[in-house]
Amino acid sequence: QRQAEAALGVARAGLWPTVGVDVQVTRSRGAQNRGNAVTARSDAAATLARLAGSASWELDLWGRVRRGAEQAEASLAASAADLAATELSLRADLVSTYLALRVSEAERRLLDARVEALARAREITRNRYRAGVAPKLDLSQAETQLASVRAQAVDLAQQQATFRHALAVLVGVTPGELQLAASEALPSVPAAPPAVPATLLQRRPDIAAAERRMAAANAGIGVAVAAWYPTLSLGVSAGFQHSNVIDLVSLPFNFWSVGPALAGTLFDGGLRRGQAASARAAYDETVASYRQAVLVAMREVEDQLATLGVLAEEARHAEDAVASAREAESLALNQYKAGTVDYLTVVSAQTAAL
Repeated sequence: QRQAEAALGVARAGLWPTVGVDVQVTRSRGAQNRGNAVTARSDAAATLARLAGSASWELDLWGRVRRGAEQAEASLAASAADLAATELSLRADLVSTYLALRVSEAERRLLDARVEALARAREITRNRYRAGVAPKLDLSQAETQLASVRAQAVDLAQQQATFRHALAVLVGVTPGELQLAASEALPSVPAAPPAVPATLLQRRPDIAAAERRMAAANAGIGVAVAAWYPTLSLGVSAGFQHSNVIDLVSLPFNFWSVGPALAGTLFDGGLRRGQAASARAAYDETVASYRQAVLVAMREVEDQLATLGVLAEEARHAEDAVASAREAESLALNQYKAGTVDYLTVVSAQTAAL
């Protein structure tokens, strides 16, 4: 981003004149020319002092400098969009990791509740076994299921630690510095707005970056075409020159010059033609990249909107399944207590409910 801002400043500097100053003090001694003969070197040394200022300004008749500034400005906008896209991606990672942590905590609470329920079921089975109304197999199955769910709870603890460490990195602190209390409920996720995909695409910085790169490439064509035309610049210089530094700034020893300069290239071996062709090809590439970026973005938005609808319907069916499974678990456990079914039926019902 800062590099793009500096490049824009460099490009805009060409719209203004360049002003310079020249200060010289030289002292020399050498041979003297007298006609066609060179006499012996003179022992006298000569001092020459010079104070001059100059200014030059390119008259941007063909738009080369202006198009260069447009190109740099579009590149700056593309760089800003890239930065926004990076920030958006980091925020998405942060939100996804945070939600994954909260979901993991909810699963851990579910497993803890299942451990308590399975522990009570094991005690019932142990009492029935001691009373001689249940076989040893029922007790073994109850203990196996309880240990299995406890192992799943321990595995979720490791996942929660991983998610917390990832969150710490995303917010820019060490894992030990992150203080995040556990939540008793899942966070509410805002619903997607009922908008068409084109509306959502307007908020995507990657689309804006691709469009600005296309604009920058288009301005680059103008810069390449302007190279075919001569450059016209206006130069001004003025100053003082004297052999005595003290008397340097005096009117009898001042000088000045002013005048335009027209410069152009007559033959370059096809250099400008190749540069213009390269600029047009680069523009065609950015147009294709922009179109592809829009198509991919539209596909992603459509996929996510369709997925949201499918997941909402799936969630409703899952809630119905959970309610039925809990009822079946309760019935199976009551039937086991009454001695009408074996414990394998209870295990199956509890597994389905979990």
